[in-house]
Amino acid sequence: MRLRSVDVVLTVQAGLRRLRPWLLRAVAFCRSMAARLAGIDIIPVIIACADRVEAAFRRGERVARRLVPQRGIGLTGALAWRSAAALSGIGLTAALITGLSAKDEAPPQLAGLAPAAASLSAQAGTSPPRPRSPVTAEDWVAIARPAARFSLETSELGREAPALEARRSQDGSRREDLLSFGSFAEPKPHLVLRLATGDGAAPGARSFMVALVHEAAQRSLAVERSSTPAPTETRFGPLETADVVLGEGTQSRSCIAFRSPPGGATFAMSGWWCAGSKPSDRRQLACLIDRLDLAGPVDPELRGIFARSELNREPACAPPRLSATGRKASWLDVDGNLPALRVKTASAEPVRAVAEPGKRRDKPNRRQP
Repeated sequence: MRLRSVDVVLTVQAGLRRLRPWLLRAVAFCRSMAARLAGIDIIPVIIACADRVEAAFRRGERVARRLVPQRGIGLTGALAWRSAAALSGIGLTAALITGLSAKDEAPPQLAGLAPAAASLSAQAGTSPPRPRSPVTAEDWVAIARPAARFSLETSELGREAPALEARRSQDGSRREDLLSFGSFAEPKPHLVLRLATGDGAAPGARSFMVALVHEAAQRSLAVERSSTPAPTETRFGPLETADVVLGEGTQSRSCIAFRSPPGGATFAMSGWWCAGSKPSDRRQLACLIDRLDLAGPVDPELRGIFARSELNREPACAPPRLSATGRKASWLDVDGNLPALRVKTASAEPVRAVAEPGKRRDKPNRRQP
């Protein structure tokens, strides 16, 4: 069986070799015919066909007039023949124009719409919207002595003032404030909070992990492990949060990374929260975000965002008031403890005689008469 199959294959190969010159000639002939057909202008042919059809209808009309009496055809028959001829010619012409327009005239027609749309936009005084390009590192300008615009007071972060860094875009449409509490190398609570304001403040289309790796690299940190991001509710809306392990050299800490979801918001935040001796949890992070407040003059839009977010603040995460410590903030603070009044009684201290006003004591006369 194997020998027979080999013989069949050899026979077929020999036959193909014999037919190869004829196949090459056939392919060359087909190519030449295709080139000739492509070079033929079909428009005159269709027009000539239309003329011949019309001429044939005319000849048929003449023959019909001779064979059939004049009473049988009359004016109605002549109009019918002429209408049929005209409709045939119009149909062929319409088919020709439609085919040529769909094949050749479609691209120039679409290209010609662009200048017309541009001229209409110029006449209306508006320009077509352009997608906003992302701000690169070269577009940022560092602020030498930034004024604090945000404050965060909580017992978890201690009383030390955070390290403040700020930068703005060259056109002044965006600004970023970076608040850093504590140190990553020390076993104390550590919080990095980046606050972005302005147009396009929300993160772009980059994934959560890519943005976290990029931001951690700016702080000389590496992302060793990360979980799937999950939403966490705060007073400013949901945040994307994930359990991560950040490393700096041989030291690693378990933290919670967070960021605002992508969108068109004008206020967004990102960073990570690393607790001290206790494990970091999302409840602590939500309370920290809820205690964020304004500390300086800002634009009315940002002030309105913070004012509206007060309705969503968790009561248990509200910053502690001064009266809760037992001290009196002011006389208008009804929750504060009133200081004890100091009252002097007669038993405690004898009453001293007070001389009546207007009367002077007589001084003894030292001179002897």
